[in-house]
Amino acid sequence: MTLHIVGDLQGCYQEFQDLLEVLAFDDSDDELWVAGDIVNRGPGSLECLRSVYQRRDRIKIILGNHDLHLLAVAHGHGRLKKNDTLAPILDAPDCAELIEWLRRQPLMRVDRAHDVAMVHAGLLSSWSVTKAEGLAREVEEVLGGDQVDAFLSQMYGNTPSRFTDTLTGMDRIRAIVNVMTRMRFIDEDGTLDFAAKEGLSSAPDGFKPWFQFPRTVDDLPIAFGHWAALEGRTPESAIRCWALDTGCVWRGTLTALTLPDATLTSVPSRQ
Repeated sequence: MTLHIVGDLQGCYQEFQDLLEVLAFDDSDDELWVAGDIVNRGPGSLECLRSVYQRRDRIKIILGNHDLHLLAVAHGHGRLKKNDTLAPILDAPDCAELIEWLRRQPLMRVDRAHDVAMVHAGLLSSWSVTKAEGLAREVEEVLGGDQVDAFLSQMYGNTPSRFTDTLTGMDRIRAIVNVMTRMRFIDEDGTLDFAAKEGLSSAPDGFKPWFQFPRTVDDLPIAFGHWAALEGRTPESAIRCWALDTGCVWRGTLTALTLPDATLTSVPSRQ
């Protein structure tokens, strides 16, 4: 089986269709993963969400920070921002069905047959993939269960800025979510910086991109999105990884990694 992993869609529906055509994606034989941020900023957020939902048997997603923002707004625990393109989803007749499905999606996926883990932003170097899967399940149980509103009402925030195993309650869930969906720069202790969002030159003193810290616990390659300013590059990386958010919504490209051959395919933005 061929596995395609696509970077952030962010409402770029037409480009998503272009990429599926170029890949000659075959629902009967291939599988396709999307590295989070299915929605927001681009003009086709509703169409993107409907597309992955309607083909959910062969197209698998994980949650990114924009997807979580949609969940919070839909549950009444957040407000639309100036540049959000989420209103068509919230106004759609199938909104409740889409939101109910979305909140039950995972934070990461692992395919050991293809030797890859996918997460939206990244993983701390101290986390094995197995540990990260367990932490992701903690969040998934909250989002998919009765505590969903309790968490979404407390989801926004930068504290605690460092995950520790002693964290409990919603602080623990928020810290896991921030690592997996918002992380860019960290220091040697695994403390996250939330202010710097541009390229590598914007790193604060004492901080480096998370992928420049070696993983001593395992070496499973990681496919991630979230960081469009990298433009698909991970210079001085200490791990095996692919940066797949190539800024389609910012007039860049939409990119897919195809395994097992590890080829990259991109289509230009129509934005």
